[in-house]
Amino acid sequence: MKYDFDKVIDRRQTGCAKWDMVESIFGDKDVLPMWVADMDFPVAAPITEAIRRRAEHEIYGYTVPGASVIESVVERVWQKYGWKIQPEWVVFTPGVVPALHVAVRAFTHPGDHVIAQGPVYYPFWAAIRDNGCTPADNELRLVNGRYEMDFADLRNRFRPREAMMPSPSRVAMMILCSPHNPVGRVWREEELAQVGDIAREKDIIVVSDEIHCELLFRGSKHIPFASLSPEIEQISITCMAPSKTFNIPGLQASSIIIPNQKLRNAFNAARAGILPQPNTFGLVALEAAYRYGDEWLEQLLDYLQGNLEFLIAYVSRNIPRLKVIKPEGTYLVWLDCRELGMGPMELRKFMRQRAKVGLDDGYLFSPGGAGFQRMNIACPRATLREALQRIERAVSDLG
Repeated sequence: MKYDFDKVIDRRQTGCAKWDMVESIFGDKDVLPMWVADMDFPVAAPITEAIRRRAEHEIYGYTVPGASVIESVVERVWQKYGWKIQPEWVVFTPGVVPALHVAVRAFTHPGDHVIAQGPVYYPFWAAIRDNGCTPADNELRLVNGRYEMDFADLRNRFRPREAMMPSPSRVAMMILCSPHNPVGRVWREEELAQVGDIAREKDIIVVSDEIHCELLFRGSKHIPFASLSPEIEQISITCMAPSKTFNIPGLQASSIIIPNQKLRNAFNAARAGILPQPNTFGLVALEAAYRYGDEWLEQLLDYLQGNLEFLIAYVSRNIPRLKVIKPEGTYLVWLDCRELGMGPMELRKFMRQRAKVGLDDGYLFSPGGAGFQRMNIACPRATLREALQRIERAVSDLG
């Protein structure tokens, strides 16, 4: 089946966070939203058909993941990555972010330090702080237009207790973003292996958010962190979901893979009473996506590749004061706007009020993100072109 990703679909008045909240978030109904990470594309036909068939049953009672749903996750992980997981390792949650909160609650004590690598998806910081822990930012380094991990700093985070500032509490956990949102890195095996070596040496748990693992640009290969070795597998919690890949985040179904039974028991104990199973239709959509969604996904990736190439060429030719940090994965683009010479709030105001484009402000991802903006390019090319033309006009008006 041929899918038309150029088709512009009006999402207004559908309870759509991206489009129906434009005025409340950006202060102007005429702002073009290019922020939150969902796509302006219809989902794969097999997903819609599976939901329709389930809806016809007419009873929507309490739901548990059946054997077929679990098998679809096990088979998907093997098919895509050659990682052999066991059915009992798979725990289902209504989203990755709630699972991060549960993980922090399950595997830390108040005051513990939890490492993340800024500039990173800002709900990571909230999951750490809201559960009584202290964020430790192992900030990524921008080297020749590409972000790299700072392994020396990562090791330095594990100094003896009396040397740690501002708190003597232990480092208990690391939250890894792989592929990385917002900088777009798809980590190489040797980079992941260094993280794994440090984590094993220091006896910490690594929660790996791999929600964008199937959204890869040409030449990139995703490696699940836990698949590196049996030893790393035992200190890993891997968070996956079809929500970003297949544009079904509103159905809220994620699979959390926890090979270590002790960690799995602790996770389930921490979620009890506060984090339910995904809803009926979320589980139906998850299985349909994994079993029948690849035809759609192949076409999507080709279209996103075209959008990225269009963006890079347009910015280079028409808005050279901006720099594109070329992503290897996700459909999110990290724009370096520092040549505009604006502070974080001035840049926010410029994009929203002068360009009338709604992006995610870089400073929200960490202090190292100041001067950057995150753009979602998972939209029809006409929408992307309009956004870039608006930014071009606004930048030109600066003189």
